[in-house]
Amino acid sequence: MTSATAGGAVAAPADGVALNRGLITVSIMLATIMQVLDTTIANVALPNMQGSLGASQDTINWVLTSYIVAAAIMTPVTGWLADRIGRKRLFLISVAGFTVTSMLCGLSTSIYEMVLFRLFQGIFGAALVPLSQTVLLDINPKENHGSAMALWGAGIMVGPILGPTLGGYLTDALNWRWVFYINVPVGILAFLGIATFMPSVATRLRRFDFFGFALLSLGVGALQMMLDRGEQLDWFGSTEIIIETALAVTGFWMFIVHTMTAKEPFIHPGMFKDRNLVTGLIFIFVVGIILLATMALLPPMLSQLFGYPSTTTGLVLAPRGAGTMVSMILVGRLVKKIDARLLIMTGLGLTAWSLYDMTQFSPQMDYWPLIRSGVIQGLGLGLVFVPLSTITFATLDVKFRTDGTALFSLMRNIGSSIGISVVTALLTQNIQINHAVIGGRLTETNPNLTNFLQGFGGSVTSQKTMAMLDMMVSQQAAMIAYLDDFKLMMFVSLAALPLLLLLKAPQKAAAAGVPAADAPH
Repeated sequence: MTSATAGGAVAAPADGVALNRGLITVSIMLATIMQVLDTTIANVALPNMQGSLGASQDTINWVLTSYIVAAAIMTPVTGWLADRIGRKRLFLISVAGFTVTSMLCGLSTSIYEMVLFRLFQGIFGAALVPLSQTVLLDINPKENHGSAMALWGAGIMVGPILGPTLGGYLTDALNWRWVFYINVPVGILAFLGIATFMPSVATRLRRFDFFGFALLSLGVGALQMMLDRGEQLDWFGSTEIIIETALAVTGFWMFIVHTMTAKEPFIHPGMFKDRNLVTGLIFIFVVGIILLATMALLPPMLSQLFGYPSTTTGLVLAPRGAGTMVSMILVGRLVKKIDARLLIMTGLGLTAWSLYDMTQFSPQMDYWPLIRSGVIQGLGLGLVFVPLSTITFATLDVKFRTDGTALFSLMRNIGSSIGISVVTALLTQNIQINHAVIGGRLTETNPNLTNFLQGFGGSVTSQKTMAMLDMMVSQQAAMIAYLDDFKLMMFVSLAALPLLLLLKAPQKAAAAGVPAADAPH
């Protein structure tokens, strides 16, 4: 067991913690990977669920929306719950609840049951990622934080990448229910490991600011609803989206005002005096945009424009995860010897390079450019994520750590949601614009078109020829729209580089009198 200060900060771990560090790490990472996989693993099974549960196209999307919104709302409350009932107890409740609701999702017989159980799955799973990050920082000595964050980051980054591949395999080989049943044995192992090896930390009485929590929940929930349903409802052409936007703006604005004026706010404003934390939150927002937005674009592009089956798509995208794993293994060691800011800059540069490479994609290319750009992007994101996770909390007071990791996860999720919504909306809009522009140039007076048609004896007046031309124009319009999205994300990566000037190296921060994240264990 560990001793703990009155404020809930972990003091030097007892010998048992050092001996069990590997088992604790395995246990909490099992729980973390289980939760992160579920953000994407169910996506590929939606068509099968729709038929089995008798759901419409609109209602089946609530399977994803309910989980995302519930997890987003409950993530910020992780710090208060950990202080109130204890970090170990909260971990066990979260793992048990997530495992049971996963089983119930697999047993669902109607869309209403599925949405309800997915809602509770999101509620129970929200605390797993920030808690795992906090525990890994606490049980490892400060000099090993880089290696610990490399392991944690591998699960966080690779999980969403491998989710669609694993989900597709389980759905094809067994059925969609196994997308949820797979969590049961993993959850049981994680629960037993955490119950046996994880040390307890003293609880801390902390007033719950219900009004602040309600305002933040309103802002986060309305924003997630707007982002998730905007594409289906034609964005601001829909009254629902306008109302959700207004609620999101109102909730966030009132929450900020309340936080700055309340005596004991839900999130203590003192933590935002730490420059590394604030800059790290902005950085992880950008990483969220790039990681999942790219993963949202590539599968439909490979399926619709390249004609790849699901299995081939998964195999082609797998090297991206391999690049991330290699990068994180290396950076766990490099972060001890090289300035974290230099590693982040290199990672952003590689990410931008990979996105530039993706702007050169063509329907006539083979799979090699996909693999090459994927590996480069995986290496780049790994170089960003690990040092960023380390330096963000390097100068933060320990009493703010759990709240800080919760906000870190929340900003990553919001960045992912915004990134996916923006690139999807731009893709739809640009396909229509490109189709109109290209199609408008295909006239009888266009010599290039005339020569092309003469090559195989076609005619502009033939319905068969027109259908073929329309298909070719649609393909080209879509390809150009995808390339424009990749170009946008490349600029987002480059735009984040100036933020490096705001980050402090931990050694300099300590020398300046900024409290260190923790004492060496």
